[in-house]
Amino acid sequence: MEVLWRASAPMTVRETLSALRPEREFAYTTVMTILERLWRKGFLERSSRGRAYEYTAIVTEAEHTAELMHQMLSGASDRRAALAHFVGRMRAADEAELRRLAEEAAKRKRSK
Repeated sequence: MEVLWRASAPMTVRETLSALRPEREFAYTTVMTILERLWRKGFLERSSRGRAYEYTAIVTEAEHTAELMHQMLSGASDRRAALAHFVGRMRAADEAELRRLAEEAAKRKRSK
């Protein structure tokens, strides 16, 4: 996903394989299988380019991260404690940003 998130255009399996870090050797078929699975799960869009498919990320990294955070939180038996631990380990700048975002969300809800 990281390769496709950084890409400025759709990528084929071969292009994705070439963009992966050289210290990690992947087989073409491994990359093809992973892209196929991500497409089936709805993370990627796929279209034909000649005899190959090209893939584009349709879920941003931020959206994916947020979804993972929601899944983890929804699975917690004590949501308050989970949130407290999460916020407690934040850097000060991230905590300030979270406050700002929470205030913006509250304003949007009040204005509806």
